Amino acid sequence: MRNPVVKRFRTTRGFRERKRLAHLRNLCSGHDESTFAVLSQSHDQRVGVVWFKRDLRLSDHRPLQEACNRGKVLCLYCFEPSFWRAADADGSHFRFVTESLMELREGLRTRGGELIIRVGEVPEVLEELWKGTGFQDLWSHEETGNLLTFNRDKRIKSWAEGRGVRWREIPQTGVVRGLKSRDGWASLWKQRMAEPLTETPERVECPDRLAPGNIPDPQDVGLEESTKLNAQKGGSKLAWETMHSFLQERGVGYRKKMSSPLTGEASCSRLSPYLAWGNISIREVFQSTRDRIMDVRYARGEGRALDKRWAQSLSSFEGRLRWHCHFMQKFEDEPEIEFKNMNRAYDGLRENEFREDRFEAWCRGETGYPMVDACMRALHQTGWINFRMRAMLVSFASYHLWLHWRQTAVFLARHFLDYEPGIHFSQFQMQSGVTGINTLRIYSPAKQVVDQDPEGEFLRRFCPELEGVPKVYLAEPHRMSGVLQEKVGCQIGKDYPRPVVMHREAYAMARQRMGEIRKRPEVRAESLRVQERHGSRRRGRKRKR
Repeated sequence: MRNPVVKRFRTTRGFRERKRLAHLRNLCSGHDESTFAVLSQSHDQRVGVVWFKRDLRLSDHRPLQEACNRGKVLCLYCFEPSFWRAADADGSHFRFVTESLMELREGLRTRGGELIIRVGEVPEVLEELWKGTGFQDLWSHEETGNLLTFNRDKRIKSWAEGRGVRWREIPQTGVVRGLKSRDGWASLWKQRMAEPLTETPERVECPDRLAPGNIPDPQDVGLEESTKLNAQKGGSKLAWETMHSFLQERGVGYRKKMSSPLTGEASCSRLSPYLAWGNISIREVFQSTRDRIMDVRYARGEGRALDKRWAQSLSSFEGRLRWHCHFMQKFEDEPEIEFKNMNRAYDGLRENEFREDRFEAWCRGETGYPMVDACMRALHQTGWINFRMRAMLVSFASYHLWLHWRQTAVFLARHFLDYEPGIHFSQFQMQSGVTGINTLRIYSPAKQVVDQDPEGEFLRRFCPELEGVPKVYLAEPHRMSGVLQEKVGCQIGKDYPRPVVMHREAYAMARQRMGEIRKRPEVRAESLRVQERHGSRRRGRKRKR
């Protein structure tokens, strides 16, 4: 006698299969019979699509592993014209991605798989692939992206529901989707970082008869070629080499050297582009850092010779990995801050006083302040500058030039090779003083020269017109007398621009205006809301209202 449980299971399974086929028959009305034949494959021939976005790697890639465990896998990267034509995209981003994709494709081919590359909007590309393969599952990592990618994902969700495709998104950072409160977030982050790394599949079985597609030229998606000839190159191999050299050699002086654009070039981790585009996961970086911290502790306990700076440098770096997700979590919780002030009481502060001439001078690196100009020109050439100098650029634009953060944020998004929307807009709001919960930091460009580049090596590299200027005048060359300007071959207003504003007056004005607005009751009340929603819970304790 048959087991009634088995009979009931078979009946249910048969009912579901008949329902699925009827649904497909309805969807395929108007198409030839071959389309229905492909889509009506049985579940024994299950096909899944792994959609690569900002996760261009094979290691610690759970969507890829999960898909490989269930059947044939179609690995997809889509060059979306709407994404690459957006105001925050740049040719340097495109080149970094294409370099990463070439390595990713080679890695998949060695495992029997293939990277399918298409040009077009993702819903349309998925529709085409669905008609050709009848895939039932769509796998990807969660993404904390900008409004454009958020709206795209809503369209994909609607498309998947209409086609009976199950879309599964898996976290890859410490960002928690749907977080109700920041209380306890630090513990959740630690749990995510401590999870075992996902093993790289040894074999990737790919559906047959699919053209792999070619990597397009930047012009095909509406971009110009990158002008950043000295930018870092993409790929997981370089990501791991960069991390290893930092943790074993370059990072020894990280804590003290990271603030200078001169020493930070080598002493900072330089992992940010690889994290932003997913050549390496933050969990891989965190766990490698923890391993190195333990090595340092064992070495000290055993009395082995080791530079004492390692302990503090590694501790500082580990803390910044948490900051990485902390700022992305703000953006995940309130995506409107891509366009709106985090503290709404600051609305109208700068919007109606935007000076286009000041903005253009700042963009070109021609403000008349050497540290500002050198940092901006370095970005134009390399796509990277250290954190303190980024903060100084934003501070100068927001306070000295009194520019609204939205325009300056979009400009720097294009020029930061490591542009990560969640970090970018959260940081911009903090540095421009419109959160209401952070200390105002108005940097003096002249003081930054004295503190971070006293010999002028960085300044002269990116502002060669200052080569003959005496060291005592490097921070503020406009203070040279006319005779001296002529003697050293650097005439202000001709060879090097005059200051667009005078520091003392601009600084005083900004302090006064920011001080006045911060005293208003409505600003203080709104700041409490911001603190409750986005404030750090470093020790895991609740903030008092």
